[in-house]
Amino acid sequence: MASASMDSSGAGRGSLKTYITGFVLSVLLTVISFALVMGGGVPRSAMVWGISSAGIVQIFIHLHYFLHLDASSAVRWNVMALLFTLLIIFIFVGGTVWVMYTLNLRMMW
Repeated sequence: MASASMDSSGAGRGSLKTYITGFVLSVLLTVISFALVMGGGVPRSAMVWGISSAGIVQIFIHLHYFLHLDASSAVRWNVMALLFTLLIIFIFVGGTVWVMYTLNLRMMW
């Protein structure tokens, strides 16, 4: 596992260095989120934005360092499948929130 390689399906295999880098960055973002909550000196809106931002960055770190998804042509189909999955999740979550919101409005009348 000395160097990164790629098999015939386009799935990458990372080196120990990439796994450790991804792990350290993930732990660092988790500690930042934990410190925002436990510190107590940050306004609530800034705390929510900070935790959300750290979570989104952590998603991309996991995709890059652990799932080895990047812009190379060998893994383009994996990225397309990921984007389609994100679209479906957006439709389900967005539809659920929309239905719950409209139901809440109708129940308040």
